[in-house]
Amino acid sequence: MTDVLRRGRASLAFAFFAQGAAFALLVTRIPAVQDRYGVSDALLPVFLAAVPILAGVGSVATERLVKRVRPSRVLRWSQPVVLLALLGAGAGGAGQVAALAVALGVFGLAVGALDASMNMLGVSLQRSYGRSIMLGFHAVYSLGGIVGASLAWAGAHWHLALWVSYLPVVAVLLPAALVGSRWYVDGEPALKREAGADGGGVGFTLLLPLCLVMTFAYIGDSTVSNWSAKYLKDVLGGSEQLATVPYNVYMVTTLAGRAVGDLGVRRFGAVAVVRLGALVAAGGFAVVALAPGPWVGMLGFTLLGLGLCVLVPQTFAAAGRHAFERHGPGASDAAIARLNIFNYVGFLIGSPLVGALGDAWSYRGAMLVPMVLVLVTLGYARSFAAQPDRYGGGHERPRTADVGRGSNGL
Repeated sequence: MTDVLRRGRASLAFAFFAQGAAFALLVTRIPAVQDRYGVSDALLPVFLAAVPILAGVGSVATERLVKRVRPSRVLRWSQPVVLLALLGAGAGGAGQVAALAVALGVFGLAVGALDASMNMLGVSLQRSYGRSIMLGFHAVYSLGGIVGASLAWAGAHWHLALWVSYLPVVAVLLPAALVGSRWYVDGEPALKREAGADGGGVGFTLLLPLCLVMTFAYIGDSTVSNWSAKYLKDVLGGSEQLATVPYNVYMVTTLAGRAVGDLGVRRFGAVAVVRLGALVAAGGFAVVALAPGPWVGMLGFTLLGLGLCVLVPQTFAAAGRHAFERHGPGASDAAIARLNIFNYVGFLIGSPLVGALGDAWSYRGAMLVPMVLVLVTLGYARSFAAQPDRYGGGHERPRTADVGRGSNGL
């Protein structure tokens, strides 16, 4: 494998890490942001919903933008904007709600562009490598999330002002991301020009099963992130201190599952890995729903991390692969940008859905709904299969024409 690809893989992995850390630093300090700006409980959900909605807008814009600008350029400049917007969200004070709205608006738009372009490069790089590496990128994202959440905990523990917590992180990550962006690798630039593919041929029928899988996966993920602490404390009778543990357990097992997931895809194929992940995740929700006490509930959240962790990276990889096979590289970028929107759809649906069902019915019963949705994924598992005439055994073979130049050489 060439040094260009190795450097491209390492630099892209750092971008995933930085994004995971930045996002965790924001979402884990929402209560502090609310207190600092004096945002009312009635207004807070509007702010929280605006971020994923604007991220979806950013993803749609990226689909159009990459027809003219390479994904590496979008990633190179969207990541600093995310980091600066994070710092901006922590820099204001009481009564400056408009400033917070601007910072979160910019954060949301840039996150959409960042998520889309980052996964475009990941799928393209996987195609150039000829084997599964997408789970590794998402593992590094999970690691960044753990680091960011830990730094947020430290900031809260020491009662640091938000900008004091955010500034050192931004000061380290921003220049490192800019330097690392010199080695991003765009796939198949020459082929793009020759084929003239702009993604227009990507049909909704092709993406529908994968869009549903992405939505269901993020409904499950948002259920854990938003309701695990309350569920363990109020339903299973755990202590307030113990209630902080399930999400950390979920994040650690997500990291572990993604760290070894690529090996499973290479050996058994994406279809088998997705099926196993869906079954394990459904089993995790069942354990959580039926748990007699907090420690059994903790086992359920552990299973959820191990099961859900494989679905999103493999969905991006499958969408990019199928679009590339049918319409060329430009279609791969378009498919990933469109699929990325359903990341935010699932996030928006998941938490309110479980909350409404929990209030109207029971929280134990509410946990069965994401379980059923994850099981539906089994019906779409064949959508993750590689084409037998081009790839064998769920593996991708390398194509020298697919290897682009480093972005610094453009």
